[in-house]
Amino acid sequence: MAHLEPLVTVGVTCYNAEETIERAVNSALTQKWQNLEVLVVDDASSDLSRSILEHLSEGDRRLRLIHHKNNVGAAAARNTLINEATGEFLVFFDDDDVSDPERIALQQARIERYEKETGERIVACYASGKRCYPNGYTIDLDAIGSKGNTLTGEIVTNYILFNGRKNGYFYGSGTPTCSLMARREVFLSIGGFDPNFRRVEDMDFAIRLSLIGGHFIGCPESLFTQYSTISVDKSPEANFKSESKLLEKYRHYLEQRNRYHYAKNWFLVRYHHFRGAHFQMLMALFSAWVRHPILVSRHFISSAPRRLIHELKMSKLLGKIS
Repeated sequence: MAHLEPLVTVGVTCYNAEETIERAVNSALTQKWQNLEVLVVDDASSDLSRSILEHLSEGDRRLRLIHHKNNVGAAAARNTLINEATGEFLVFFDDDDVSDPERIALQQARIERYEKETGERIVACYASGKRCYPNGYTIDLDAIGSKGNTLTGEIVTNYILFNGRKNGYFYGSGTPTCSLMARREVFLSIGGFDPNFRRVEDMDFAIRLSLIGGHFIGCPESLFTQYSTISVDKSPEANFKSESKLLEKYRHYLEQRNRYHYAKNWFLVRYHHFRGAHFQMLMALFSAWVRHPILVSRHFISSAPRRLIHELKMSKLLGKIS
């Protein structure tokens, strides 16, 4: 008797993505994994996304659509996907990304192999990929846990909240939902995503999963392409508002480890940097350094040069200078 592949649900949240949603859905429908359903939540789009999706669904019965009457945000839309999914596994694709045809097969195999080796069931698997910018600049997005020791528990929480890193662990590009695959029961075990977050809901999800003992593994193969876009939800103000909410949610955890002030000021440093307020950025950096000189110095030295080179490449200044 032939081995039957478990059903995998590809979950896609869509909001005003008329220029990219067809490409994203097609990358799901052309996966080499045969036993799948593609579930798309249109989060009250005001453009042509809905009509495009309805047209696509006419040609493939594996594609199922859900339409929200009101825009509720990515976290709540993903909860709809979790609740409506019928697959044993759930993998998330973004509405402006393209996934490699082998993505599902490789992530599912990685999870099952890890489960057999360890006996663990609370496992989140992230795919490696790349991000493309409008000017042609591309950056690799290596998956967390794709090499080194397996990350679990407070190791992940500390990394997300205050850049706490331990030797022997690989943190990669963090915990973006667009690269995430897990058993559906894993998402249900912590109640899905927190709908109070419009941004950084992926960070909150990873924190809660890590605090119940979740294991974070990754695929080293590049399995998706992310296209960088600009929107109101991605503004420095929107991001900082959500990051501040995240810090308050885990304030007790941070205060127990004497890291609340440090984390708050580092998020301020990032916010002022991205909005171009350099004096305020330096003041926040100094405030953090006064209390945590060693931590801040290490963090700044390890991240600032890479960030500068990255931003120069994004703006094509690097080629002009050299």
